[in-house]
Amino acid sequence: MQADPRALRFTAAVTTVVLALALVTESAWPLAAQAVVFALGALGASPYGMVFKGMVKSPPREFEDGRPPRFAQLVGLAFTLLGLVGHATQITPLALGATAAALFAAFLNAAFGFCLGCETYLIIRRLLPAAR
Repeated sequence: MQADPRALRFTAAVTTVVLALALVTESAWPLAAQAVVFALGALGASPYGMVFKGMVKSPPREFEDGRPPRFAQLVGLAFTLLGLVGHATQITPLALGATAAALFAAFLNAAFGFCLGCETYLIIRRLLPAAR
C-alpha cells in the first residue's frame, strides 16, 4: 500500500485541530470521534484522507510506504482510547495526558512532517528481524 505524503500531512493537520478541541474543551466527544478516525485509518480508510483526495486532484510527485502511517494510526488509536478511559473513569490527568500526547504527535507531523508513530514503526522493524 502506498500513501500520498500530502494527504498524510493534511490528515495530521485535521487531527491536530480535533485533538486540540478535545483538550481545550475537556470533552470526550471529539476524542471519541478521532478514535473512530484512527481506527479507520489503521484499516487504510482514513476519512480525512478521503476528503483530501476529493479536494486535490493532482497526483503526488512521489508516494511513500503506507505501513508506517497505518501503524501510527494504531498508536493514535491507543492514545485516544486511553484518553477515553480517563474520561470514563473521571481520571482527568489520564484523559488530558493521553489526549495531549496524541496532539503532540499529530502536531509534529502536521507542522514539520515528522511522524513519530512512523519512526517508531521503522525502529521496531530494525530491531525485530521477524517484523520484516
